[in-house]
Amino acid sequence: MENILFTVFDIFNFGLLVFLWWFTVKHYKSLPQIIPIHFDFDGKADNFGSKKYAFLMPVVLTGLYFLFAFIVRDPESANYPVKITEENQDAQFMIMEIFIRWLFMIITLLFLNSQDYMFRYSFDENVKPRVPMSSAIFSVIGSLIILFVFVGVFK
Repeated sequence: MENILFTVFDIFNFGLLVFLWWFTVKHYKSLPQIIPIHFDFDGKADNFGSKKYAFLMPVVLTGLYFLFAFIVRDPESANYPVKITEENQDAQFMIMEIFIRWLFMIITLLFLNSQDYMFRYSFDENVKPRVPMSSAIFSVIGSLIILFVFVGVFK
């Protein structure tokens, strides 16, 4: 059962990565030569650069994809907040494997939201992100809290 869950997560996460690349390549030609590459806390662009920066997020996310794929294939290499024993090893490894896949999904959605906002902001300074950055960041923090609860329960 858990192998099916892991496979579904892996396929979905790879699909999100491919979608980010597709989205970037599709919109690249229509971008102006100078695009916003950094935003302040109010959502206003405070740094601009060449439209080649549009490929930064897909490249970084591809690197993260391979890093996370390595980590979930070798669960002993991860750092755990509890001591791993024979009794808790299977539960802790499963929690870690699910969480790493979940975390990659959340980070990918955050990157997609940022890329979409950056592209739309290139043409209209009054647009808002589809998902507020505070919500996206709190979803990562909330996921960490849930992780530590599960790790503590299955100590």
